Amino acid sequence: MRKNIYFFILFSLFSFPIIGQELKDDLTRLENGEDLKVLYRNESSFSLFVHSAGGIGLAYRRGYHVHGTRKRMYEIEVQNFKHPKEIKSVNSYYDNSKGFIYGKLNSFLLIRPGLGYQNILFEKTEKKNVEIRYSYFVGATLAFAKPVYLEIITPTADPSVNSVSTERYDPDKHMPSEIYGKAPFFKGIDKTRIYPAGYAKIALSFEYGKRYNVIKALETGAVVDIYPVALPMMAFNKKQQVFVSLYLKMVWGKKWF
Repeated sequence: MRKNIYFFILFSLFSFPIIGQELKDDLTRLENGEDLKVLYRNESSFSLFVHSAGGIGLAYRRGYHVHGTRKRMYEIEVQNFKHPKEIKSVNSYYDNSKGFIYGKLNSFLLIRPGLGYQNILFEKTEKKNVEIRYSYFVGATLAFAKPVYLEIITPTADPSVNSVSTERYDPDKHMPSEIYGKAPFFKGIDKTRIYPAGYAKIALSFEYGKRYNVIKALETGAVVDIYPVALPMMAFNKKQQVFVSLYLKMVWGKKWF
């Protein structure tokens, strides 16, 4: 009986360091994102994207697992927004004239807060695999419209001398030959107007990161913005209330319990 007790004590003394080392190794693998079967319930990510509406944007997302293959996502995006018919011009009648976009009424910046869900389409089973997901979002769009100001040339009593004034662009008043160039960007910012709208988005993402607690992904998708009031973007063009754009996004982030 005593031999059995001594044997159990000796076995326990030698086993505890081994078990402790195994637990330590498991924790290290989790911290390093090496465990494939662990479910990280939280995630956050930042992204940079280009879009077909003529520019770039930034985005932030926060995600929570609903279950193993589905996440609820909150997002906010900021991007510029251009009309497809914007063409930069220069008044060739004057030396050192500045570039401007003839007919442009306002410069637009969009902010989109939204809610959506992301679902796994093809799950990653090994580090070298790519996980494919699809997602959809709905939310609000806030379009900040800053009026365009131009530097306008005005003749004086002396035919060889012209004065230059800064005025808000008026398509009924300002002819291309009178425009010297675009005024400084912040001119007229105090007259910015907000146009509220709604948006819907569908997307497909490809996560390729080798660590399971780190997000590295490519995402592509389409966004529809619907405005109750048509946006005053370009003179001499039909005003629109519905805009569709495509985007390509690079995503970086992290996951945790």
